Amino acid sequence: MNVDVSILILNYNTCRLTMDCIRSVYESDTNFSYEIILIDNNSHDNSVEKISREFPGVTLIANKENVGFARGNNQGMEVASGRYVLLLNSDTVIRRDTLETMVSFMDTRPDLGASGCKVILPDGSLDKACKRGFPTPAASFYYAFGFSRLFPDKPRFNGYQLGYLSPDEAYPVDCLVGAFMLVRRETIDRVGGLDEAFFMYGEDLDWCYRIKEAGWGIYYYPQTSIIHLKGGSARRRPFKIVYEFHRAMILFHRKHYSRQYSSIINGTVYAGVAFKFLLSLAVNALRAPRPVSTPAQSLTASAEAGQQIESKAEVRL
Repeated sequence: MNVDVSILILNYNTCRLTMDCIRSVYESDTNFSYEIILIDNNSHDNSVEKISREFPGVTLIANKENVGFARGNNQGMEVASGRYVLLLNSDTVIRRDTLETMVSFMDTRPDLGASGCKVILPDGSLDKACKRGFPTPAASFYYAFGFSRLFPDKPRFNGYQLGYLSPDEAYPVDCLVGAFMLVRRETIDRVGGLDEAFFMYGEDLDWCYRIKEAGWGIYYYPQTSIIHLKGGSARRRPFKIVYEFHRAMILFHRKHYSRQYSSIINGTVYAGVAFKFLLSLAVNALRAPRPVSTPAQSLTASAEAGQQIESKAEVRL
């Protein structure tokens, strides 16, 4: 049976957060039909059993290995029947009006291939990744070396995070964030799904690039918002996360920009990413390690944190 929106949620050992996310979807006020497709990447916290028992209406894909963000969501797209596909992170909570507002907006704009809403962090600030420009060599340079922070009102130095544009106004952008991205099915049929060469970073940038390349518009629409819990930046991150983040930079540049620039520019970009990778490893080593806890303790802590953050963020929304 066809529905209006297929909501894809990827889960990897975030059972409690994922259930909170699903619950927020079910509590939505919407005149549109939707389905929830959960892709589990071989979690070890009994996510499959708990979520299937708590939410029997959710379509569940249980992988035997961690296939990454791109491939996991592509699996969801293969079985999705909606005229729109929504990528929704498991560590998000949507508002009651989010689905209705975004689908209604997309229905009025057949020229758009994708749209995203305002994304709020636990402290009430904007998740700047929800509206971005493409990371060209110049934009990446100004961002990496702090020029965007020194000159926040200058478009030349803020081509990546678009800090000179108000987060409360709607406008076309280059990139949205994979934590919340509503994509037209017709667009997916034309440009394809996420590039599985990206494991867990950069796939949203690449997808947006291909969507715009195919002639579709991408829009930031802050008439509604979601809460994005995210991980604590003060804690030490696993090596794979740091590695994949920087590998995605190389992949994106090589795929979309390397042919446009000289070997000198390309070499400078790759050297810059390598330097940033080594610097990130050094900084990461100085951070406090993540506390060791049992699965039960982790779930309890996540639940309590999620409830506290949601309450605080709702006040700000």
